[in-house]
Amino acid sequence: MEPLAPKKTGILLINLGTPDAPRTGPVRKYLREFLGDPRVIDLPAIPRALLLNLIILPTRPQKSAALYRKVWTDEGSPLLVHSNSLQADLARELGEQYCVELGMRYGNPDMASALDRLRARGVNQICLVPLYPQYSASSTGSAVARALELVSQSWDVPAVMTLKPFYDDPRYIDAVCAVSKPALDSFQPDHVLFSFHGLPERQIHKSDASGKTCLAQEDCCQQINEANQHCYRAQCFATARALCQQLELSSENHSVAFQSRLGRTPWIRPYADVLLDELVEQGVKKVAVMCPAFVADCLETLEEIAIRAGEQWKAKGGEELRLIPSLNSDPHWVKALASILRTSISPPQ
Repeated sequence: MEPLAPKKTGILLINLGTPDAPRTGPVRKYLREFLGDPRVIDLPAIPRALLLNLIILPTRPQKSAALYRKVWTDEGSPLLVHSNSLQADLARELGEQYCVELGMRYGNPDMASALDRLRARGVNQICLVPLYPQYSASSTGSAVARALELVSQSWDVPAVMTLKPFYDDPRYIDAVCAVSKPALDSFQPDHVLFSFHGLPERQIHKSDASGKTCLAQEDCCQQINEANQHCYRAQCFATARALCQQLELSSENHSVAFQSRLGRTPWIRPYADVLLDELVEQGVKKVAVMCPAFVADCLETLEEIAIRAGEQWKAKGGEELRLIPSLNSDPHWVKALASILRTSISPPQ
């Protein structure tokens, strides 16, 4: 009888995803999958289908494709390029006891293929690693739910664990500071804006088990407690507090806001575009924008912030708006994530 192969842990890195190309067809295919997810547009099936097929898909793909073309590189989508680099560098950092694969929640490389590759490499257990520092049901929750659905389709279901949100893990905070501080020091901004991706308010309410805490009072996100432990907005503020402390930013020279809102329904506040206008009116000339909800630069950072918000800032009279780079595959982030994984994963039995 042949001896058992050395036991290995599979690491599945999961990010949101990207179209295959910055053209209308591939973008439509991507948006259909993404916005068809009931955790993303959390409406009943029929209203969601009507919204998607009658309002969004007839016009949005062409507009989004034009935005993607502004940030697309010779190597492809920035999000995919950075994610591939992170996967390769993390695999080298972790060593032979781990097998690291990348699977996008929507688009390619898809999670099903990534899980097949892990199984083919003979892993004994799998750790799901949603690359979202802060938890939300529409990002982390959707990614984990889909991964578990795919894993359960195997005849022999492996042991599976999920990396918990790392929004205030000191190693993540250290990595963000290591990447951002040189850029901040060279720019010397008057103000730092922490811009996180937004969510509809109704999704925040759904994560409040008590029904009495989230968005019920102005200071509801000032600390994490039992009632708001799954609150995305509270975790964003916790990230900002930790970064401010380490970067030595005073309460007067930083703000927290939320970007990327869509539609007429209320989204979590304050809104980034509105706050930028207010900062200009207050006399701020140079603003640096950090986006700690994104571990890799993507459409939301490179186009929405660096390009669109930058144009808005100058049109309103500001001098310069500068996007601070995301973690991408910076060595500080690779080492931080490897450390987080080593201390979070038990050796395979």
